[in-house]
This record gives sequence, structure tokens and C-alpha cells, in this order.
Amino acid sequence: MQILARKLTARLFKDEKSLVFRWRQSRMREFIRLMNIPSRARIVDLGGSEMIWKLVDHDFHVTFVNLPGFNPPVSDPARFARIEHDACALRGLLEDGSFDVAFSNSTIEHVGGEPRQAEFAREIHRLAPAYWVQTPSDRFPIEIHTGVPFYFKLSEARRRKMIDKWRKTLPAWTDMIEETRVLSRRRMQELFPEGRVFIERKMGLEKSYAFYRPSA
Repeated sequence: MQILARKLTARLFKDEKSLVFRWRQSRMREFIRLMNIPSRARIVDLGGSEMIWKLVDHDFHVTFVNLPGFNPPVSDPARFARIEHDACALRGLLEDGSFDVAFSNSTIEHVGGEPRQAEFAREIHRLAPAYWVQTPSDRFPIEIHTGVPFYFKLSEARRRKMIDKWRKTLPAWTDMIEETRVLSRRRMQELFPEGRVFIERKMGLEKSYAFYRPSA
């Protein structure tokens, strides 16, 4: 069942006519509207890819930071660059204030537990005066990574049973799920106390939230 769900999800994210694709495009338009980003801004995208930046028109230069093996070559060096490194530990590689905007879409929940999430947030604050950090809401009924209703609110024993079953057919994906830690809005507020909040609602439900500080 999960194999079919993974295939369907992959198609939904790539199909320009799909609801998921349109939702992502709408979110990026809100990012542009709310952030007041200057022309030709330098943006660092922690954990991202070119796909999301092709959803909106812009003249920004975007640098992607991903772990080795998760950072494909860029299509246009004039517009994009890449760094292979741990996004939680960029001090010594990137200087304070190296960019105009630090951006992250659905990444902070994948970096590890609370200490790692705090390190990730510190890098966001350090790298740019403006930021946008989006993460799925823990209040959305269908947990986005697994497709299981309220997965992270289930008991540890129930989740462990699912993990053991999934690992038989999807070991790499299961490792990702085990490392995922969905953040509450309260936890995001602790990490980004001065940030404004954009709530993405779909069908009347809270799908995700972004904590952001616009450009001056």
C-alpha cells in the first residue's frame, strides 16, 4: 500500500494540473507577496531544489544546501548554485549575513530531534536578516509524510508496528520516517520568536505554517 502511495505522491508533486502542485505554487506566491524581497536578492535554500523556484517568476540567485547525494547539478549557474554540507553546521563555510534571505520548505522536520532543529534555526538566523521557514502542521488530519491519519499522535507501539511493516518493502523511506520530527506551532514559535506566522489552510484545515521575517 505504501509503495502505491509513494508513487501517487511523486506524481502529484510533479503534475502541473494536480491539486498538490497548485497548492505549492500558491504557497510560493504568498512567500513572494509577504517577504518584500528586493530584486536580484541572494537566497540560501536549506534542503531545497530548483523545482519549487520554478513555480514563480523571479530574478533571485538561489544557493541550495543539501547533504551529499541529495544535491543534483544546477541547470543554470547564473541563477542557481549548490553546496553539499550539513545545513545545521555551516559556520566556517558561510559567513554571518552572507545572504539577503534564508529559505526552507519542509526541511526542519527532517534534520533530527530538538537539538538539531535548534541548530538549524540558529543557522537560519545567522545567514540572513530575513527568513521563511515552512513546515507541515501537526494539526492536519492526514500526516503528509506517511498518509496515515494523525500518525505522530499515535502511540509509540502503534507507530513501531507500522515501521516494522514498512521496512520490509521500503527500507530507505522508512529510515526517513523514523528520523522525521513534525514540529508544533508552539515549538516553531520558540525557535523563531520574532517571526510572523503565515498559516496555509486547505479545505478549512491547517495544512502548514511558515514563520517568516520579511526583508526590511
